[in-house]
Amino acid sequence: MAKKVVPETDRRRRKPTKQGVVLTEEMIVQTALRMLHEHGREGLTVRRLGVALGADPSTLYRYFRGTDDLTLAIADELIGRAMRGWRASGDWRADLREVGLRIHTAYLNHPEAAVLTANRVSGRANEIATDEAILGILRSAGLPDPDAVRIYQAFIDLTLAFAALDAASLALPEAARAADEEVWRATYAQLSPETHPNIAATAPLLVARMNDSAYPTALGMLLDSAGATLGAG
Repeated sequence: MAKKVVPETDRRRRKPTKQGVVLTEEMIVQTALRMLHEHGREGLTVRRLGVALGADPSTLYRYFRGTDDLTLAIADELIGRAMRGWRASGDWRADLREVGLRIHTAYLNHPEAAVLTANRVSGRANEIATDEAILGILRSAGLPDPDAVRIYQAFIDLTLAFAALDAASLALPEAARAADEEVWRATYAQLSPETHPNIAATAPLLVARMNDSAYPTALGMLLDSAGATLGAG
């Protein structure tokens, strides 16, 4: 005979932990985010998470099927933080730009978590609500569904790709990140115009720009393309 399935709510711990608190999924995710910030991806283990929560590590499996399930919950939390308080204004371009910048910023606020989750599809509530909002912005602007989906894909992939790229830089040890940033001034700006005329001609601009994220520029280009599609339609 098959075993009776225990409802998820019944599997969760009701007794306080050693620290006197009752665990919740939200509490575990918040603690995991803090541990990622403090110890990096390698420092986030079930054992360490249990210690931080004052609970037996096995208790976590009452809330998540495993560490991958926890990773998806973290991804959804970042999206939720990004969209908290957002309201559509009715201006499709301004709304899409704000959503993109919100997501990018939320990921950069948690670079270790961003590197861990930016390529994942969680299928959880915050992610689904955000996808619904983005598609709503595009369809409300008057784009046919094929164009709305095409631009949606480009928009979300562009946003998450830059989030992962920029977060990976922020997640580097400080000395390594500083050394990378210095290359533009110490190496590129010193190249001879006789051997590298194009780099030499643009060196001051490269030094001023290349250590900043190109996401706002790329986002603007995508919005221009969407606007052109809308105008042509």
